[in-house]
Amino acid sequence: MIRSLYTTISGMITQQAKQDVITNNMSNANTVGFKGDNLAIRKFNDVLIQNQSKIYNGVNYTQTIGNLSFGSRIDETATDFTQGNIESTDSDTDFAIDGRGFFTVSRDNGTTAQNYYTRDGHFHVNMQGYLVNDSGDYVMGRNINSGNVERINVGNGKITSDIYGNINIDGTPAYAFQTVDFNNYNTLKKVGDNLYQGENPIANNNIFVKQKSLEESNINPVNEMVNMMSTMRTFETQQKIVQSIDQTLGQAIDVGTVR
Repeated sequence: MIRSLYTTISGMITQQAKQDVITNNMSNANTVGFKGDNLAIRKFNDVLIQNQSKIYNGVNYTQTIGNLSFGSRIDETATDFTQGNIESTDSDTDFAIDGRGFFTVSRDNGTTAQNYYTRDGHFHVNMQGYLVNDSGDYVMGRNINSGNVERINVGNGKITSDIYGNINIDGTPAYAFQTVDFNNYNTLKKVGDNLYQGENPIANNNIFVKQKSLEESNINPVNEMVNMMSTMRTFETQQKIVQSIDQTLGQAIDVGTVR
């Protein structure tokens, strides 16, 4: 009876975690370049059930009855990197990557600068003339003249880009977006603000960039709503099972009580 209680409660915990993932996906359905998450669930390792050993005529006999699972557990949260739809805008500082790859942005962390990666190309020019994202992180590019990777400084000029991410300012070649890719997207980690951390980025020079465009999130609200309803019903069913087990245990205690 206690085992069934553990099994059911473990299922409720995983369903609650799944609900949190679905809620986060739905809340970011309109976030530019957002990639949805999926919760992978696996069962606990089965416990082998055997009867007690018996010795007969000097031989030790043990009979295997079968396996018993103690329920489910959270395995990992995997991100779906399927591309979202690309929609046109009227802003010169909106960019979308068509295909694989990420923009590189730099964030000042006190005394050091840390690079992050994003599919969110909703940029703007700050007061100092630098191209930044909505969080104020600097968009990185390769300077055409020096070859150095640095913050893209637009100044008061007009920015234009070709499909390969080469940037002109007032018609003069100036930068190329510092775009990267990864051999294994499973190594990428979400760090908030629609940014990722990743090891061993590879320069992606064959990228396709669309100006005056933004990539929508890859969330399908209808599918997420269906998943949410299914998760809630599963949780409610498990909750009723726990209540039933609790009532049964209470009755067993009453029967065994000496009055």
